[in-house]
Amino acid sequence: MAGSPTARRRRLAIELKKLRDEAGLTCNQVGQELDWSGSKVNRLETGQGRVQPSDVDALCRFYRTSDELRDLLRSLAKDSKTKGWWHAHGDAVPSWFSVYVGLEQAATDLRTYQGEFVPGLLQTPSYAAELSRVSADQPPEEIQRLVDVRMRRQELLTADTPPDLWAVVHESALRHVVGDRSVMCDQLERILQMAKSRNVTVQVLPYDAGAYPATGPFTILGFPEQEDPDVVYREGLTDSVYLEDAADVSLYTKAFDHLRALALSPARSVMMIRDTMEEHSR
Repeated sequence: MAGSPTARRRRLAIELKKLRDEAGLTCNQVGQELDWSGSKVNRLETGQGRVQPSDVDALCRFYRTSDELRDLLRSLAKDSKTKGWWHAHGDAVPSWFSVYVGLEQAATDLRTYQGEFVPGLLQTPSYAAELSRVSADQPPEEIQRLVDVRMRRQELLTADTPPDLWAVVHESALRHVVGDRSVMCDQLERILQMAKSRNVTVQVLPYDAGAYPATGPFTILGFPEQEDPDVVYREGLTDSVYLEDAADVSLYTKAFDHLRALALSPARSVMMIRDTMEEHSR
């Protein structure tokens, strides 16, 4: 079981919904039996609130689960209350993004497509600071907090058991000058260094790749447990969208496979990144 409290809360919600589905009951029916509201049952099954061990006990008695399953669910409820490192950064990690960071920490597989900018896990501090200054109208110390969070997130790529990152980046992200050309040279060098890692694959989608799925940037997160299905994450300016329905995840998985099939091979991508870095250095 992944160590992130966000992942444990999600796993608990999945298990609770599975129990209700197997019983063939609605949220309102379960709520009536337990003298709860149907909305409370729904919140527990969607991870929108912390689940108390007493709630788990009541549900397990109602569903007549085994002692082993009850103990597992109680453990998940207890562990989901712990705070991840990102909670210490306060507003630098807004609530809508906190969920993503928690899932990212638990993922074993990350597949991301970025059309305009370098993926956050591959950004340098200077590049990240330039983007943060534009998107967040805040004083320098707050900008530094945002950058610190991004750099802390990147530590998972060099952990003892790091996730596999497969990034498809559009050529425009390499040529779009963020900050100045010196910032871009350092940024492209960073990508080249990370691309040497066994768990990091980078492909460039060139301008002449032809038509491809118009999805916008997205990330597919995969997890070690079969019971934890993949999640698609899409980010906006002030919120985010998480897609967990199997049909949605399948659609984005096919889109990503299409994108990486059109992209340059990892070896040719490295060559293009190198050439683009030289252009920025002139």
